[in-house]
Amino acid sequence: MKKRKNNRVFFRVFLISFLIFISLLFLAGSFMDSQESHIRFLLIGIDSKDYSEVSSVRSDTIMLVDMNPSSGEISIISIPRDTRTPIEGRNNPEKINHSFAYGGPELTLKTVKNLLGIEIDQYVLADYGLVRNYVDLIGGVDLYVPMDMKYSDPVADPPLYIDLKEGEQTLDGDKALQYLRFRKGYKDADLGRVKAQQEFMKNLIKQSIRPVNILRIPGMASIYNDNMDTNIPISTMMFYGSQSVRFDLDNINSSTLPGSSKMMEGLSYFVHNQEETDIMLRELDIK
Repeated sequence: MKKRKNNRVFFRVFLISFLIFISLLFLAGSFMDSQESHIRFLLIGIDSKDYSEVSSVRSDTIMLVDMNPSSGEISIISIPRDTRTPIEGRNNPEKINHSFAYGGPELTLKTVKNLLGIEIDQYVLADYGLVRNYVDLIGGVDLYVPMDMKYSDPVADPPLYIDLKEGEQTLDGDKALQYLRFRKGYKDADLGRVKAQQEFMKNLIKQSIRPVNILRIPGMASIYNDNMDTNIPISTMMFYGSQSVRFDLDNINSSTLPGSSKMMEGLSYFVHNQEETDIMLRELDIK
């Protein structure tokens, strides 16, 4: 794997937004004739300067995207990085994000497959360099910023300077990074931040599949080559790009693996609830 850009942005929601768009390029057309199939991708984000050093890297973001061509539904399931689960080759259950350090995206894929009890064949792995370039490429993201956001941390890597005003506006790549990196100030803490980022995600997806962006596919391919690794051919993704409008972007289901945090042997884990997980997967028509 080649070296990626040094961008330490906690970009959970943006990552999913971009990868869903890339997924749509491939999925909407290639499986349109297979009405009974669900297409699943594991989306992995790495908090690292160079994720080619697999032995020292743990995944920062793990999400499952399930797309149903027959109904047009898209389901996104976030898997907390601290989820306690067995990992092949390890004696005891560990945090699920360790699986990437032990065996890269392939082992993470297998670990999630065993955790959820479903078939997953594809993965997309991305670094943080795609945020600014991609948002600029599609002409920015229209969004209502819910409050004045102001914060600075000059020692962060890269340095963090946030200065956004409340109100409707178009965020360019730099402002999108500011919006996604802002953490403090939400009345309901992390929940408020999640809600704000989900709104960004939905707007980004909708703007990504505007017809005009078909003309920008060469630029998207360049960003893809610089910042992503996957077992899905880019040529296949681009070929079906025009079919992505067939999915219902108002029918995106976002959820988190059911469970709760728990201290075990001095470490904080997320312990998922198997019964509630099975119910959720059935309700989403994933299992």
